Amino acid sequence: MPILDLLTPRAHDLGGGMVVKRVLPSAKKQAVGPFIFFDHFGPVQVTPQSQHDVRPHPHIGLATVTYLFDGAMMHRDSMGVTQRIEPGALNWMTAGRGVVHSERRPEDLRETSYINHGLQLWVALPTADEEIEPSFQHIPAADIPQWQGDGITARILVGTAFGLQSPVQTLQEMLYLDVQAEANSSFTLPASDLELALYSPEQIIIVDGVALEPGVMALLQPQVATTISIVQSARFVVLGGSKLDGHRHIWWNFVSSRKERIEQAKLAWAAQEMGTVPGEQEWIPLP
Repeated sequence: MPILDLLTPRAHDLGGGMVVKRVLPSAKKQAVGPFIFFDHFGPVQVTPQSQHDVRPHPHIGLATVTYLFDGAMMHRDSMGVTQRIEPGALNWMTAGRGVVHSERRPEDLRETSYINHGLQLWVALPTADEEIEPSFQHIPAADIPQWQGDGITARILVGTAFGLQSPVQTLQEMLYLDVQAEANSSFTLPASDLELALYSPEQIIIVDGVALEPGVMALLQPQVATTISIVQSARFVVLGGSKLDGHRHIWWNFVSSRKERIEQAKLAWAAQEMGTVPGEQEWIPLP
């Protein structure tokens, strides 16, 4: 059976009534490949009264990967980047030695109601690259390659699959697919040396004959092909990559191979020495 283990999410309150399903890190497994953090948010109704904006906050030692199924967000950071995030596009922010960013409701949606639904992942940077300069990549939906099979559409968000390569530049080998499948279809994930996992946000999918409930992550057996069968139309993601090069320390929004580096980041943020987001006056205090 290709499922090695199942990771169940825990509810995490981000404040303002925004509760996410957090799957990684888990007590069973810290990371799948370099993916060290996995939050599934929504689908949630956002109204003019909602307080879901995330004020400026810092990161080190990681890259944030934001992908929406529905809704919209406005990203701003201390590099001076302002980018609207919409469904199907991919935002990749490399924090490296340190970056500050906010995630807010776009101004044109302040007085409207809409659904927000998506995933935010963190990628732990290789130890040799934890202190690189921060950078930002935005890949519009139209620029993400997609493969089509019989009843299957797979978008290659990160990495290489089916002879197609994502334009996202990474520092280690990894894979991130968004797969949409019609009813009564099937999809075979080829055997791979990578650590891989499956996650379906809303529908049951059948993994080599075993039903995988929505909101549960399945860790897959390496070097074995996996067949996913779809009874009712479903959407799921495939994620993973080469094994992380050692344990990571995680505290709040900081990730590092060195505990002392996280302590340095704590002091820097408390002293407001990590930069500011242009146009922002608020910030989230150190917990």
